[in-house]
Amino acid sequence: MSGEGNTETEAKLWVDDLSAVEMTLQTLGAVLAAPRVFERNVRYDLPNGSLGKRGVVLRLRQDSRVRLTYKEGASAEDGVISRYEAEVEVSDFKTMDTILGLLGYVHDVAYEKYRTTYTLDGCEVVLDELPFGRFVEVEGEHAEILAVIERLGLSDALRVQMSYVRAFDVIRRRLELPFKDATFEHFSRIGLPPTVKNWLK
Repeated sequence: MSGEGNTETEAKLWVDDLSAVEMTLQTLGAVLAAPRVFERNVRYDLPNGSLGKRGVVLRLRQDSRVRLTYKEGASAEDGVISRYEAEVEVSDFKTMDTILGLLGYVHDVAYEKYRTTYTLDGCEVVLDELPFGRFVEVEGEHAEILAVIERLGLSDALRVQMSYVRAFDVIRRRLELPFKDATFEHFSRIGLPPTVKNWLK
């Protein structure tokens, strides 16, 4: 998390070739903060869907550790998104999932990705591989984010101003997909059209 207090500030970019971005990062002297790791994410809501209606995110994530995250109040400027975020590390994914269920929360959507994390010029730069696309997220202070995007040669890349869950929902509805979770297995037999990124503008 970056920025003042509990404010997360980041830009999400659609890219066609993550390997090229990674080569640029290495050429610029970026530091590998975390090697490629598989992530499992579950978003929760109340049965009446009130969290989603308010723009609130309650997410449980497992990669090399397990974290429970709360987000709300997103705003965007120059394709850079800022929102309140509070996050805590927990010891066990299954137990936390059980606790949330007992508190009345239900699974809304699950999604998978592979993430590689670098640091460059005071920003965290992550390379995200999702079942439906490749993305670069740059997190830090607003001005530093824009400078890093320029250094990476990504100034003209599409800035996706929606969450991965929202992006998946757009794609799922456009393709009339029968499943509600964005897993690599579900997408293994799905052919995505080259224009898919235009749906995320």
